[in-house]
Amino acid sequence: MQGSTIDPSKAELNYHHQAEVSEVSAHGVEHHDYRLLGVIVFLIAEGMIFLGLFTAYLTFRAVAPSWPPAGTPKLELLLPSINTVILIASSFVIHQADTAVKKDDVKGLRTWFAVTALMGAVFLCGQIYEYKHLEFGLTSNLFGSTFYVLTGFHGLHVCFGLVLMLGVLWRSLKPNHYSKENHFGVEAAELYWHFVDVIWVLLFLLLYLL
Repeated sequence: MQGSTIDPSKAELNYHHQAEVSEVSAHGVEHHDYRLLGVIVFLIAEGMIFLGLFTAYLTFRAVAPSWPPAGTPKLELLLPSINTVILIASSFVIHQADTAVKKDDVKGLRTWFAVTALMGAVFLCGQIYEYKHLEFGLTSNLFGSTFYVLTGFHGLHVCFGLVLMLGVLWRSLKPNHYSKENHFGVEAAELYWHFVDVIWVLLFLLLYLL
């Protein structure tokens, strides 16, 4: 019986998992964990929202006589390029956290997540700095509107990613909360962060380089 294999020391921390195993014992049917699939479906839905925004931007760009509209100050590339490098690098850093927890290295998990959160915060600070020094605003013209909506919406996702990481860090302080067998929160936060990074790379190409 699978229910008899549960480690009693993890009973309180793995409440949901216990419920699933109990169900197996009662019905003799294997219970699959669909939480990660739920995260993937959520990210696909988020991706569809960004796809809609990208489509709107490209449509405006295609029908405009010139793009950006005449008189729009040129975007500086240095700071967004640095921000892009930071965000891409953070994807590799957060993957180290996933690798660490799969080795039962919770201390390593905390370290890599803290570094990733710091890199995300630096990215946001860079974006705010850029906003303050741009010579066009949200209502300046169509390019300005789409630029702020796209980058601002992405910035909100970065903020949410930081909240996720802080949540994982807080939970990791609880004894035996994360282990190589139980680290769904870590995987979910990592997947979300990779998604945020991919969206930013697309935004950088679309808004700054093309």
